[in-house]
Amino acid sequence: MSDNSAHSNYTRATFDEVMVPNYNPATIIPERGDGSRVWDQEGNDYVDFAGGIAVTALGHNHPALVKALKDQADKIWHLSNVFTNKPALELADKLTKATFADKVFFANSGGEANEAAFKLVRKYANDNFGPEKNEIISFKQSFHGRTLFTVCVGGQPKYTEGFEPLPGGISHAEYNNLQSLEAIISDKTCAVVMEPVQGEGGIVPATEEFVKGVRALCDKHDALLVFDEVQTGVGRTGHLYAYMGMGVTPDILTTAKAMGGGFPIGAMLTTSKIAASFMPGTHGSTYGGNPLGCAVSNAVFDTINTPEMLQSVLDKSAKIVARLEEIGKKYDVFASVRGRGLLLGAVLNEKWQGKARQFIEAGWQHGVMVLVAGMNVVRLAPALNITDEEIEDGLNRFEKAVASIA
Repeated sequence: MSDNSAHSNYTRATFDEVMVPNYNPATIIPERGDGSRVWDQEGNDYVDFAGGIAVTALGHNHPALVKALKDQADKIWHLSNVFTNKPALELADKLTKATFADKVFFANSGGEANEAAFKLVRKYANDNFGPEKNEIISFKQSFHGRTLFTVCVGGQPKYTEGFEPLPGGISHAEYNNLQSLEAIISDKTCAVVMEPVQGEGGIVPATEEFVKGVRALCDKHDALLVFDEVQTGVGRTGHLYAYMGMGVTPDILTTAKAMGGGFPIGAMLTTSKIAASFMPGTHGSTYGGNPLGCAVSNAVFDTINTPEMLQSVLDKSAKIVARLEEIGKKYDVFASVRGRGLLLGAVLNEKWQGKARQFIEAGWQHGVMVLVAGMNVVRLAPALNITDEEIEDGLNRFEKAVASIA
């Protein structure tokens, strides 16, 4: 045990002393933020194109979110689900009115929302068809969370290695390949789980043909379609939820990340018929529906779910894509830029394969925060309300970062 009581300023070295080593954070320690700008302990400023991995959808220190949190903090913090509370009811009412769903289950994270969805699909199939209909199909390179169940449904073996034995009844098809799904789906399939845009898998959008084909195969085999919208939800793609721009409606949708603007909250949305399988006692979450989280999320929802805000996401996306393509061409680093709305991936060309991390680190040196999505894609997920000035400044800094390594 180390004694850090004398530290006036903690450093990256403190992390190695006191934290489990499952993360490898930057040497920078951000201290405060305003809009899409962040300052570290040394006073250096950064333009934030990372958004806490698509979480801080209204940037840092947004007045409506700060007010919602402060107002609720003076009322009640926690109740447990022995009671309901007004912020949770208000938020569930808004979500059901704005989407296909009739019912909401609140959780603390995307992983928890997905865990609930994956339990529900099996329970629903068991209730309505019998215990042999229990198989879940998802897609290679998908990501659905870090619990044992959710990493198994996710299609990246690196996240399950060393954690065996693993839950069974889960298989993986090729994303955007309908024949691959057709080959393994059957009447034993209880659900197909997919991201409308694969996030951690490289910012790969589903094609319209694929999504519609998946929906048709689910209908044919009485399987539920689950959309994991943890990363694409709450305005990120220029629609409140990505499914709204795809001509397909899922049976269950999961949402988190941007939903709280930085406050931990997640939810699973579904129909009354499917929700009926979660009768009292079948599932729960101590903090799910927490009044503080729901109060903040109400403010996030009200701010983002306007035609003006959603249109501006598409306008800003076009600007960023055009400039990224220009940078990619000028320095011969990107093969393409793909994604939807403000979830964008600059795909490294053959010369730069496996080197995405270098772009993150060069970004820090030049005052801009970006992300990776695998080893070959530089990911941008800025705040939806990022200003034109912040976009220009951030992309100028990013170009300098690219120039420094290219």
